[in-house]
Amino acid sequence: MNSLILTAFARIFFAILIGVSIFILYRGHNQPGGGFVGGLMAAAGFAVLALAEGVAAARRALPFHPVTVMGIGLVMAIVSGVPGLFSDDSYLTHWWFHAGDFHTGTALIFDIGVYLVVMSGILALVLRFYEEEGEH
Repeated sequence: MNSLILTAFARIFFAILIGVSIFILYRGHNQPGGGFVGGLMAAAGFAVLALAEGVAAARRALPFHPVTVMGIGLVMAIVSGVPGLFSDDSYLTHWWFHAGDFHTGTALIFDIGVYLVVMSGILALVLRFYEEEGEH
């Protein structure tokens, strides 16, 4: 797309969308949000960048191929449920860690895995559509 305004603000939108997606990812433990919604927001950030500056710019912003990131996220989500097998004989029973007001657990690893799978899956689809559009 050849828009001066979109090109000028694409990097700002990208940074804002990635920041908000990470906030939503972490907030999802106690409130609505989490890996799925955060991943959608991150994919929207990359889509804006690809629309304004082209697919090559979006690919440079993500250091790995989207399918590789999707595989990493899938492994993280699957592995996050394993500790529950040792403590409660129940897959996906998460362990929680508390340090003062800060609490986290293996559920965060699961959410990060979902985040990576959703973001990279949508991103692979969007980049493929943009590439095909450019060929015609």
